[in-house]
Amino acid sequence: INHIVHNGGLYKRPFNEAFEETPMLVAVLTYVGYGVLTLFGYLRDFMRQWKIEKCQNATEREEQKDFVPLYQDFENFYNRNLYMRIRDSWNRPICSVPGAKVDMMERVSHDYNWTFTYTGRVIKGIINMGSYNYLGFAQKSGACQEAAAKVLSQYGAGVCSTRQEMGNLDKHEELEKLVARFLGVESAMAYGMGFATNSMNIPALVGKGCLILSDELNHASLVLGARLSGATIRIFKHNNMQSLEKLLKDAIVHGQPRTRRPWKKILILVEGIYSMEGSIVRLPEVIALKKKYKSYLYLDEAHSIGALGPSGRGVVEYFGLSPEDVDVMMGTFTKSFGAAGGYIGGKKELIDYLRTYSHSAVYATSMSPPVVEQIITSVKCIMGEDGTTVGRARVQQLAENTRYFRRRLKEMGFIIYGNEDSPVVPLMLYMPAKIGAFGREMLKRNIGVVVVGFPATPIIESRARFCLSAAHTKEMLDTALKEINEVGDLLQLKYSRRRLVPLLDRPFDETTYEETED
Repeated sequence: INHIVHNGGLYKRPFNEAFEETPMLVAVLTYVGYGVLTLFGYLRDFMRQWKIEKCQNATEREEQKDFVPLYQDFENFYNRNLYMRIRDSWNRPICSVPGAKVDMMERVSHDYNWTFTYTGRVIKGIINMGSYNYLGFAQKSGACQEAAAKVLSQYGAGVCSTRQEMGNLDKHEELEKLVARFLGVESAMAYGMGFATNSMNIPALVGKGCLILSDELNHASLVLGARLSGATIRIFKHNNMQSLEKLLKDAIVHGQPRTRRPWKKILILVEGIYSMEGSIVRLPEVIALKKKYKSYLYLDEAHSIGALGPSGRGVVEYFGLSPEDVDVMMGTFTKSFGAAGGYIGGKKELIDYLRTYSHSAVYATSMSPPVVEQIITSVKCIMGEDGTTVGRARVQQLAENTRYFRRRLKEMGFIIYGNEDSPVVPLMLYMPAKIGAFGREMLKRNIGVVVVGFPATPIIESRARFCLSAAHTKEMLDTALKEINEVGDLLQLKYSRRRLVPLLDRPFDETTYEETED
């Protein structure tokens, strides 16, 4: 279903997202595929039980058989019989900078992926379509690397203390002031781990007697943080404002269960770009609802900061909104900035509170100085404070690459999910056998891709996920597209019934096309 939304003037720009429906035949065949795999899984388990096939999975020793099972047999059924068959598609060891191209260590398995051995050969020059290197700052030379190397020689690699004790460096203070300026907020705080920025800070903001309204496709870090908080959690349908408004209305009308007292706080949890769907949050509508029902908004910009907006300031700038309308602005340094860690930005009172009460702030070791310097240098580059226009050019290059790559894939006939401006590009595979086959065939052609299946996605919505980068040249993208087209024909992946046909031979940076029915 193609959504083109302007919604009563809330949007200052077109908002185009496509989630084409799964063809019925493909859905049926996908279920049949999982059914066949499950039947053979039970057969193999039977053979293992009777020692016909060697049992390589973790089991209790004989003297432990009467205890409560340490290894839940049925829970590991999927890992043992389905995931193990295609395990070679994940955890591939790379031995270079994860830039536009990577070098990968070759490995083989002689026991159906239970164990791997390394051949000693390195596969060089693989086009990297999987890393979150959106702005191309993952590099081993250039201003960021030189600045980080200089700080490493001055400060060393580790801090060996928390921020509240002996681990508060001048570099940390400089980073936080810079991030606050970049975001356009009063204050900001940096953390050493992006996942923990969510999972440890949400419990500091809400607790028992509070209500969390969470998008059904939120990241595991947001889900864990919400569960740890002890607050009541209610889920709304992905990016569905009617579903969110109904939950807000019900929360205000009915209050807490049993007592009917008003909720202490209502916190809405959303992401900027959803990393499995490639969709962008409907932020103008979320903010309108937040204001209407007097709730708080927590925005996770892990994938959108640096990757969206004319100057890379994320989804808030992308929609032309004010940072003051978002109560808690969270993001990570692990993607667009080529570093590690995360941040939270907002009002000074909020950040001062988190410095005292956040587990990440009180107990976690401070960020490594070279990592801090990598972030400082890359943020200054994006802001143009290094005296060049390199940062802005990278943001524009990423936007051009994104639109070009998405348009070409749609023209080829693949089902592509998400927003036309999202650098996360899911290509639908559906059938379980095609998950491993696609990853292997692409690697044969020197293209590194990420394939994703259950439980990270719904069971019939397996996909390949491409992440675009400003470091990708047009030649690299054309090479990747040529190979994807070839593999798509080989594996019969061109499921789309809505082919996008170019009106004319458009230049690289334009995206005009019309939709035609076959």
